[in-house]
Amino acid sequence: MSWFESLILGLVQGLTEFLPISSSAHLRLTAAFAGWEDPGAAFTAITQIGTETAVLIYFRKDIMRIVSAWFRSLTNKAMRSDHDAQMGWLVIVGSIPIGVLGVTLKDQIEGPFRDLRLTATTLIVMGIVLGVADRLAARDEAGGRHRALRERKTLRELNVKDGLIFGICQAMALIPGVSRSGATVSGGLLMGYTREAAARYSFLLAIPAVVASGGYELKDAMDGGHVSWGPTIFATVLCFFVGYAVIAWFMKFISTKSFMPFVIYRILLGVALFVLVGMDVLSPHAGESGS
Repeated sequence: MSWFESLILGLVQGLTEFLPISSSAHLRLTAAFAGWEDPGAAFTAITQIGTETAVLIYFRKDIMRIVSAWFRSLTNKAMRSDHDAQMGWLVIVGSIPIGVLGVTLKDQIEGPFRDLRLTATTLIVMGIVLGVADRLAARDEAGGRHRALRERKTLRELNVKDGLIFGICQAMALIPGVSRSGATVSGGLLMGYTREAAARYSFLLAIPAVVASGGYELKDAMDGGHVSWGPTIFATVLCFFVGYAVIAWFMKFISTKSFMPFVIYRILLGVALFVLVGMDVLSPHAGESGS
């Protein structure tokens, strides 16, 4: 990987990681359109450490409070009813699905799942799901103002069942095109949570999954020696700065705006990708290592 490639891919990763449009799909497509080799799952996982560091810093007060309460609850029974302590357990519970499926489907994630036709399909399907979920949320919010419909749930109402459903939604993002934030936010909205609650839990839930995945790929890369370390580290640092700015913008955006611009973008991109593959402008396996 060249330094120029790492610059472009780092920018793409940082810009798309927290938006519901799939960073893995955009990394894959950037490489395909540019005629580069697929950066691969290892590059994605390692650079995500940069974006997750941005999450750790942006949500540092929440994270420190949750971690502190969770540790105290291990020895203090009175703390076990504390919301922050419970959030610690719920993040752990919600991380189980992606941990299990990530190990089980490792070969598929690095192989068949990177087919551009599958990416196009997931972009469109999950875009429609996000659109439906967003419409339901908007209806409830409008109804709530007129006391006609139920009020949306906050994270204080999160329970083990909902935490697992959030986790299953997050695990779907192992397929390029799904989007971690898109799947978890959609799941949260469909379960009746506010946009802000769904997004906040999505960010917290991603931390153990991404750190574990990045650590695993980092160890594998160090053993195999198949990573261009200089460009990859550069891209990771770039991801941190760009990712932090995107988080700050996104959290303000969702408090007042609809997800429909992202829905439209996903569907148009998926359709365009199908057309390009169908017309043989792009091979379904364009940019894959060794292709």
